[in-house]
Parts: sequence; C-alpha cells; structure tokens
Amino acid sequence: MTAAWVAGLPLIAGAVVLARVVTRRGRSGLYILAAIGAVLMIGAVVLLVAALTAGPAGAAVAAVAAKSAAASASGTSSDTGALLGAAIAVAGSTIGAGIAVAYAGAAALAALSERPELFGRAMVIVGLAEGIAIYGLIIGIILIGKA
Repeated sequence: MTAAWVAGLPLIAGAVVLARVVTRRGRSGLYILAAIGAVLMIGAVVLLVAALTAGPAGAAVAAVAAKSAAASASGTSSDTGALLGAAIAVAGSTIGAGIAVAYAGAAALAALSERPELFGRAMVIVGLAEGIAIYGLIIGIILIGKA
C-alpha cells in the first residue's frame, strides 16, 4: 500500500507543476485545466462502473471463503461494522472540526486584528474546535481495537 503512495508522489508533483504552468496562460489555461479535470472525472466514472459490474476474481473469492469459514468456525462475526463505524467517526469528526476551525479561526483573526491582547483566549477557542477531531480519532481507535 505504501509503495503505491511512494510511486504516486512524482505524479502528484508533476501535476502540480503542470497546473502552475498552464494557469500562467490566463483564462485559456483555466479552460485547459477544466477540460483535463472533466476527462479525468469521466475516466474515473468509467472505472467505477467497470469495477462495480465486474464479477469477483477467483483468488479473492477463495480468500473471502476461507476467511468466512475461519470466522464461522471460531464463532466471531465480520469486523466490517466496527471498521465502518471507525471510518465514519473519524471522517465525521474531522469534517466537523475543519468547519469549526474555519469559523473560529476567522473570528479569532478578526478579533486579534482589533485587540491583540486576546491571543490566548482566541487560541483556546480554536484549540477546542480542533479537539473535536481528536475525540473522533479516539473513538476510531477504540472501535478498531474491538474489531
């Protein structure tokens, strides 16, 4: 899994450089980027449809059958629910924390521009907003531990 990320980093860096070069062309560069984005989106949808309509692979079916047989023999159920719950907890809390930090940070900067002595209080409020993400992460870790 990490090898895919390491292999993808040069592609991401190349895409960023290409985007910067193309956007220097003005409005026509933005049209080019929009067209590239549309082509990539169509390609992603085609791959998604192909993946959803394809039958399961033989090795994957055998692995799932062996895992379900082992799970039924030991009396444990699938851990999908716990993992899905952990994913929802972490994703929901980080999205909520992002929204909270956006509003609290903007308000803190506005207050600091008028009264710089409010720095401590403003950072406490922003820190409380960031705590939402930490609580979600803790719940996710607990759920993964139960899986």
